[in-house]
Amino acid sequence: MSNLISIGLSGLNASQAALAITSNNIANAATSGYSRQQAVQVAGGMQNIGVGFIGTGTTLSDVRRIYNSYLDNQLQTATSLNTDALAFQDQITSVDKLLADRDTGISSVLTSFFSALQTASASPSDVASRQLLLTQAQTLSNRFNAISKQMSQQNDNINSQLDTMTGQVNKLTANIAEYNKQIVQMSASGNTPNNLIDARNEAVRQLNELVGVTVQERDGNLDVYLGTGQSLVTGYQANTLSVGPSPTDKSQYSISINYQTFSSDVTSVVSGGQIGGLLRYRDEVLNPSMNELGRVALVVADTINSQLGQGLDANGQFGSGLFSSINSAAAISQRSLASSGNSAGSGNLNVTITNSGALSTYDYEVKFTSDKNYTVRRSDGTEMGPFAIDQDPAPEIDGFTLSLNGGTLAAGDSFKVIPTRAAAGSIDTVLTDANKLAFAGPISATAGGGNGGTGTITQPNLGERLDIYGGAEQAQMQEAIKHSMPVRVVFSDASGGTQGYKLFDSKGAEIGSGTIVPGQDNKLSINVPMRDASGAPILDGSGNPRTFSVETTVGGSPAGNDSFTLAFNAEGKSDNRNAQSLLDLQTKATVGTGAGAGTSFTSAYASLVERVGAKANQAKIDSTASGAVLDSAKAGRASVSGVNLDDEAASLVKFQHYYTASSQIIKTAQETFSTLINAL
Repeated sequence: MSNLISIGLSGLNASQAALAITSNNIANAATSGYSRQQAVQVAGGMQNIGVGFIGTGTTLSDVRRIYNSYLDNQLQTATSLNTDALAFQDQITSVDKLLADRDTGISSVLTSFFSALQTASASPSDVASRQLLLTQAQTLSNRFNAISKQMSQQNDNINSQLDTMTGQVNKLTANIAEYNKQIVQMSASGNTPNNLIDARNEAVRQLNELVGVTVQERDGNLDVYLGTGQSLVTGYQANTLSVGPSPTDKSQYSISINYQTFSSDVTSVVSGGQIGGLLRYRDEVLNPSMNELGRVALVVADTINSQLGQGLDANGQFGSGLFSSINSAAAISQRSLASSGNSAGSGNLNVTITNSGALSTYDYEVKFTSDKNYTVRRSDGTEMGPFAIDQDPAPEIDGFTLSLNGGTLAAGDSFKVIPTRAAAGSIDTVLTDANKLAFAGPISATAGGGNGGTGTITQPNLGERLDIYGGAEQAQMQEAIKHSMPVRVVFSDASGGTQGYKLFDSKGAEIGSGTIVPGQDNKLSINVPMRDASGAPILDGSGNPRTFSVETTVGGSPAGNDSFTLAFNAEGKSDNRNAQSLLDLQTKATVGTGAGAGTSFTSAYASLVERVGAKANQAKIDSTASGAVLDSAKAGRASVSGVNLDDEAASLVKFQHYYTASSQIIKTAQETFSTLINAL
């Protein structure tokens, strides 16, 4: 009888355990990371009854965790890729709308600016049209500022998110290390702590949502690695991440991993998860977009200012800059970022834009090999140099030059040069007097009153461009042009297919001569001696007279003694020649001319919008695809490890019947025993 009762009790115990395990599965059906568990029974020992062996019941040998490591690894990888793609898409979507939208982008205000310029060019003496142009210029510079500010805020937001997320990473890695310790200790008894293993795997999954990691099982521990093998968790030890201003660019945070005795910057090797998506967006989209936007702003300001400097305003004075100088003291000092590891007293570098058209959208690493010599590495990997900081003239590097801004340099000092990144935020409209818009050409040409031939002359231009940022030397040049005019061109009789001419200054002195071919267009380049306000010649450093050139074209066939007068256009209020040259800038190739034919700044901005839009579209496709992969990985894991309530309900009924049947065995044994006692 006792054997029968023992068999029934073993069935009761096994059924009760199975009911508890099934109930636990049902209770954890919605628990993230939970793996379905299963009771594993084996037959009890056998008893020899002489004619054979009979069983003695059942034994619960294990509580099995239904788990597939391959499917779980797929889920971990898919989680990392999907959160990376979503973080990237979230960031790029906002900047794509910012750049492309008519109400927030540059294209519409740039078009409005040139539309106002066209109106003003048609009526150069109309003050209202001039004032409208100033208003549109202010709108344009404000729009550059607004976009730059929002991009800077996005950069600050990324810094903040990196700070928050690394804190979350540190909590999870600490938990994983603690789980490792508990699991190893509890597994020493030979049993498997299923719930702790599930919790550890779920912590790894949550870690992959933040940053892509790889895991390796070792003696019951999960070792967790970042990037290219940097250890986050080794057994019971967790290494923390920290963020802070980058040693090369304090406006952007970098990520370091902290070991017991040292720290290592891992920003460049981090991938996957939200952190990886943010860093990828910053490197692939935000920084290049800020650089491109800044380059367009620089070219707009520089080319328009420069062209205004070639003309005369309504007051008969040479033009002033419409926008702020691209080479202000503040601007040239903020384009270089000194590394935090530089030698004491190393100072910084001045970065002066010498050719805005040759600027690129890259950043540059400048590294000194001695106190004078340096090399340059562009962010696309191009190596430049060697150069010397005291080289005269300073070498031009993609449209800019470098000079020392105080301090002394030593071998190993390095700087990050960002020629264009901050330009869109610093562009400003500085001209407030509409009458100072230089729409007229500086020199005018008129035919002599007694001319009898068919000779014609085009309105002249200066043979060399005036530097609007040239300071005192340029002011002297402008004054000299005023005081060195007029110049008369007097023709002699044609002879032998050519015709001579002589040049006379304002005092009637001959200053040059030449020949033309009558009946065709003849381009003349006239060198005019420079004079000061008193009429005295201006000399160069060697004592030779300085000159400037005037270019014009003579056509037709002048008669003998016919003349043309080239004069300073002080009364040219209705002249719009320089305004027309300003209009030409809308389609003229002014951006990227250092690397080829270049493009206009309207096309350059359109290309920026197109590139960001293409990346935004690709990001949407990637997030959709990675989302589908993640859903598939979740479904794959759930098909093996997930709790199916229908199956568990069926199991609950089954084990309930087992329990009842085992109880019936005990009852049968009791009744049999009672019958036997009563018979005796």
